[in-house]
Amino acid sequence: MPAQPPVREPEEEMEAEGESQLPEANGEVEEPRENEGRGGEETMEESMEERESDLEESEDEEEEEEEEESSEMDDEDCERRRGECLDEMLDLEKQFQELKEKLFRERLNQVKVKLDEVLTGKAGEYREPLAALQSSMQIRTQVAGVYRELCLQVIKHKHECEVQGARQHLESERTLLFDAMKSELLEKIRRLEEDRQNIDLTSEWSDEMRGKKCKRKNLLGRSERRKKVALVSGPFIVYMLRDIDILEDWTAIKKAKAALSPLKKKVEKR
Repeated sequence: MPAQPPVREPEEEMEAEGESQLPEANGEVEEPRENEGRGGEETMEESMEERESDLEESEDEEEEEEEEESSEMDDEDCERRRGECLDEMLDLEKQFQELKEKLFRERLNQVKVKLDEVLTGKAGEYREPLAALQSSMQIRTQVAGVYRELCLQVIKHKHECEVQGARQHLESERTLLFDAMKSELLEKIRRLEEDRQNIDLTSEWSDEMRGKKCKRKNLLGRSERRKKVALVSGPFIVYMLRDIDILEDWTAIKKAKAALSPLKKKVEKR
């Protein structure tokens, strides 16, 4: 440490100041006592201030020296501590890697053991979910069976409804067709009846015509010169056909009537 300046006592300073302020022996005039008292007080104050300033300077120097020494010591300590920390970190990292590898191997072994248990069906973690899945499968299978039966019933009912609708449609169409054929046949029968009545009239008329022809021949044989015009009274049907054609038509009508008579009987029975 640097040498500190000697600290002067306040009494010595005061004596020195007093001696320096004494009048020289070579004819100096002494001042009055009052001035001497005031000067002594001022010198004492100045000496105190100088002493305080010296003390502050010395303290500042000591603090600077201590700070320099402490800074040098701090740098060395920091370097040393830094090296120690690095060593500890390397050691910890090494231990961490070893523990990590060890933990990895242990976990790998545990996973292999669990996998073997799962493959053999011995793991409890595997049995419980498997049982839950099997129960769920059974429930869903039962539900699917019930749903299947319901679907089959619905399809069966739809089929029955369609068959019933088709039958009803067939019956209605058959009834309509029967009514149409019945009305058509009745109309034909009515027309045939009218034709038959007309044929009966024509047959009677043809008989009358034959008789008239015979009489006319007799009359012509008697009097060929005289011709009489026959007066017709009442409604008569005059055919422009020959007698042979009329007979053929009448025969065809009889055959048609004979063919329609069974149908007419069936209609009457219904």
